[in-house]
Amino acid sequence: MLCAITGLTGGAIAVLIPIKGRIVKAHESTENYLETILVLSLKGGRVRSIDIVNELEYSKPSVSVAMKNLRAKGYIVIDADGYITLTGKGRKIADTMYERHVAISDWLIFLGVDKKTAVHDACKMEHVMSEKSFLAIKNHIEHWKQSNEYN
Repeated sequence: MLCAITGLTGGAIAVLIPIKGRIVKAHESTENYLETILVLSLKGGRVRSIDIVNELEYSKPSVSVAMKNLRAKGYIVIDADGYITLTGKGRKIADTMYERHVAISDWLIFLGVDKKTAVHDACKMEHVMSEKSFLAIKNHIEHWKQSNEYN
């Protein structure tokens, strides 16, 4: 299961993402839905709302409302057959979250955290970490990989 939005209290969490020279503020639920659409499309191609329901274990009405909101914000398009496609700006947010998720999960596993816990914790961390902190972790991982390739 991908990152399910659980335990949110006391306000939404947002990440600032640069898109075409502008900074876009995306909330955690938006990020999770977009990342889920991306991952499902990478796995099997075409995505419908029911695929998201099954992946995140959310109710059909909740996903339906979310898809309506994502479409209204221009993050997705839904064709006549109900297939969902990310727009350019939706894909940018999804790619950002997916990159963070994979990198943070891998980093935690490298540090000795079991995979299940690492993936769970990465689901939370990817949304609250600043771009500066994420880039520092990403650069550290890349530096470590490069230095260990030759040892």
